[in-house]
Amino acid sequence: MRRIAIDTNVYVAFKNNDEGVIEAFRNCDLIGVDITVIAELFTGFSLGGKEKKNREELEAFLDAPRVEILPHDLETAEFYSLVVKKLKLKGRPIPTNDIWIAANALKHGLALYSFDGHFQEIDGLLLQSGARKGKV
Repeated sequence: MRRIAIDTNVYVAFKNNDEGVIEAFRNCDLIGVDITVIAELFTGFSLGGKEKKNREELEAFLDAPRVEILPHDLETAEFYSLVVKKLKLKGRPIPTNDIWIAANALKHGLALYSFDGHFQEIDGLLLQSGARKGKV
């Protein structure tokens, strides 16, 4: 059973018909979408010219049976604090939103699928290959 959480850039690549992402999604039993990813997408949509269309497409994606929205709770906050502490000790900060996304992936035991290399700095975080164009 393949279970992943996705970063914002993976959803964008999916919407741009990236073959590697599409293939990765085909092989998943669960695709988790952190609420922070949704907030980032809403922000991008609001700044673009196709907000209504983009929101409708995202809503359809989120309604798919294999897709689950991952909200934040106290346990997510605990993972967040541990990640921040470890990154600070390493002297390797990453963007705050990405810490939330990683914390929720850790909480749910999901491999994180992203094209951002800085997630490799997070100890214990499982990563889905970030290959593109059919090279999963």
